[in-house]
Amino acid sequence: MNELVSEQPKDDKIRISEEVIATIAGIAASETEKLASMSGGFVDGIAGILGRKSMGRGIKVEVKENLVTIDLSIVMQYGCKIHEVVRGMQSRVRDAVESMTGMQVTAVSVNVLGVSVDKEAGKIEVVDELPRQA
Repeated sequence: MNELVSEQPKDDKIRISEEVIATIAGIAASETEKLASMSGGFVDGIAGILGRKSMGRGIKVEVKENLVTIDLSIVMQYGCKIHEVVRGMQSRVRDAVESMTGMQVTAVSVNVLGVSVDKEAGKIEVVDELPRQA
């Protein structure tokens, strides 16, 4: 006896919010050794005042279909080779988002908004006068 069984098409969908992608990108970016801080805008500043910490701070994510673009705004530590450190950060962010979401990251843009000087490294001893030579 031959029976034809037809399968109904399934409309299963997965939607990953931009906030989740921003969090993944923020965690990956924060693993960068010479990163001083992620720099957020006005909304992130208000969230910080209200006591809510966001790993997506300073990160803008746009998703169109299965393609993701990520913009990071950061502050680097003084003395590092910014271009080298940022290339590594871009690679880490791209790999983390693609592996965890299955989406394709088309661009990871990094805006370096400032350079931070470590308080310990920036100490300068002030001498009032030079010692006299005998």
